[in-house]
Amino acid sequence: MKVVITATGNTLESTLDTCFGRCAYFFIYDIENKIMEFIPNKNVALDEGAGTASVQFVASRNVKKIISGEFGLKIKPVLDSLKIQMIVLKNPEKKIKEIIEMLHR
Repeated sequence: MKVVITATGNTLESTLDTCFGRCAYFFIYDIENKIMEFIPNKNVALDEGAGTASVQFVASRNVKKIISGEFGLKIKPVLDSLKIQMIVLKNPEKKIKEIIEMLHR
């Protein structure tokens, strides 16, 4: 199963980005195969629609869960329709490597 974690940078030492649609990076993690990939978020600069564009991107990568600090109001129904689970993590100091460890517990 693939999970996206919003990240402030492109290393495992980076922290959770608090915003889904305008996060700096998408960290895509395949839990079963332990394959990791950081992808810069090209939707950051959009005037509007960054959240929807970001959903389309992660859906194209067959992601089943998204972990972020917050999601925009328009995002939940779209993610629900795509059967992608939203996980809100209210701990912006949490490092990506720590979140990966949480996924394996």
